Amino acid sequence: MQFGDLLWTVGPRVAKISLFIAIGVFLANLAVAFGAVRKIAALSRPLTQPANLPEEVGTAILTTTASTTAGYGMLAEFRESGMLDDRATLVAVTINTFFGFAQHIFTFYAPVLIPILGLRVGLMYVGARALIALAITVVGICAGALLLSGRNVNHAARPDTIETPDAETQSTREKLTDAATNTATKLRNIVPRLAVIYTLVVFLTARYDVAAATAFADPVVEAVGLPGAAVPVIAVLTLDTTNGALVLAPLIENGTFTARAAVATMLIGSIISFAVTTFKRSIPFQYGIWGAEFGSKVIAVNTGLKLIFISLAVAILLAPIW
Repeated sequence: MQFGDLLWTVGPRVAKISLFIAIGVFLANLAVAFGAVRKIAALSRPLTQPANLPEEVGTAILTTTASTTAGYGMLAEFRESGMLDDRATLVAVTINTFFGFAQHIFTFYAPVLIPILGLRVGLMYVGARALIALAITVVGICAGALLLSGRNVNHAARPDTIETPDAETQSTREKLTDAATNTATKLRNIVPRLAVIYTLVVFLTARYDVAAATAFADPVVEAVGLPGAAVPVIAVLTLDTTNGALVLAPLIENGTFTARAAVATMLIGSIISFAVTTFKRSIPFQYGIWGAEFGSKVIAVNTGLKLIFISLAVAILLAPIW
């Protein structure tokens, strides 16, 4: 492929994706600034009663949608004060899953991944992740209904002061300015990677036969219904979701991946990446919030449930009945 042909192929695609990302990130920042995430989080409060948890847990979930650290810190305060025992705290953390994920829909999945993957595959992937998070939350509610009672909650031990998210103080002009600033920052971080990786993938797929280059992996990936090209995509996804999506996108366009295979590959990549993110992020964060002993329990519950439901989603996507 000549340089001019490469530029003509890559340029319009990078420009189009960059435009969609700019629009998406700007609108997402405005949605967050004007309280869209808070409105979703408000749905958490009625869910605490069926799970035999106090209303204050709903407040913690509301806080998590604005700040994960603050929300988990509030739950840790409930546990340390004796208002929630360990079992009730684990149930609360599990219920928190979908509402913590809701923040990422606005800040990452919708404005960044959907423009990269395309509308169909992007919506399928975000929808799958949302359903997985919702399923984990439902498991938490059912666990609370079955396993918790008044013995697990001590209302008298409620902390004297509970910090809730601050009331909205920004003017509309300040919200617009912040949204534009955040959009510019996101574009500076993503667009150079987008241009480099997309150019590299287009060059390699034009110069080499991807199917032949990944033939060694065919017996393994074909066993689960994926093309051999899934192996390098999953390898990149293990290290970084955005870069993995950038590698996958042109392979969707040229027909190497069907929509279902692309979503399944993204989900499998997220399973393998748990090992990396657990050591890089989860252990330091959870141990810092809860301490090593209880933090290990939180990590085990979170990771176990995610692995179960992501694996189930992959099995459904790759089932031969489709």
